[in-house]
Amino acid sequence: MNITITGSLGNISKPLAQQLIAKGHQVTIISRQPEKAAAIKALGAIPAIGSIDDTDFLLQAFANADAVYIMIPPDYQASDIRGYMKATGERYANAIKQSGVKYVVNLSAIGAHKADGPGPNSANYYIEQLLNTLENTNVLHVRPGMFYSNFYGAIEMIRHQHIIGNNFDAATTIVMSHPEDIATAIATALDRLDFNGKTVRYVASDEKTGGEIAAILGNAIGQPNLAWIGFSDDDLLHGMLQSGMSEQMAKVYIIEIGVALREGTLFNDYRQHQQQTFGERSFHDFAKEFAFAYNGHN
Repeated sequence: MNITITGSLGNISKPLAQQLIAKGHQVTIISRQPEKAAAIKALGAIPAIGSIDDTDFLLQAFANADAVYIMIPPDYQASDIRGYMKATGERYANAIKQSGVKYVVNLSAIGAHKADGPGPNSANYYIEQLLNTLENTNVLHVRPGMFYSNFYGAIEMIRHQHIIGNNFDAATTIVMSHPEDIATAIATALDRLDFNGKTVRYVASDEKTGGEIAAILGNAIGQPNLAWIGFSDDDLLHGMLQSGMSEQMAKVYIIEIGVALREGTLFNDYRQHQQQTFGERSFHDFAKEFAFAYNGHN
């Protein structure tokens, strides 16, 4: 099959492309960076260099595809993150409709079941509902938990302050996903085309409390006393701004999600479908990768 994927050579898109190519599919990878073309070709894929903000480019990239994988890359400069996400979703939906693509896998997130969900989830809900209006198109919404790879952002805090934390306490449980588990779930769906109509699949590799996360990572890097600290919203926001993150990004992706985790509302729909989830790489497995990066081998 001809499969077009977005996300350039990111944490999900690259292993996804590798798996699909290994299964014999012709894969086109969309990237806005011309310098990525050589690496895309080296994988055995076809580069489509252009911007997902360009409706005509998207239509061309989707034109001959039997299936597409869509994701919305973060825009760290966006003044309205949810508005940016919705507008991107609308362009995807229009290109899918006009090109007549029959199978679509959409990267969404746990929490997208709520129209007024925290963080980016209200935008994910909007995009899911928009794609669900497409006639004669089978759409699979993949909802992963928090990416394991997000913890790489804590390396400097651990190294210099010997703590790790967020705006929720050590007893709070987090549902997490390894990017390669997400890629495998998507690759399997695109290879088999085993979804019809409009459906949802969760990808949950592991669940751990903040305290368990600190203990596992601490043991992996030789800091067995590493502690999880529950910061106040204001203190965490201040730290994010000091590190150079925009206020929009900090509030939408970090603060609001942390509040929802504290309140226990983020995983309600996931809990009802827990026996139907995908993902097999435990957090203990990831801790080895984390230690490798922490020790300067990234």
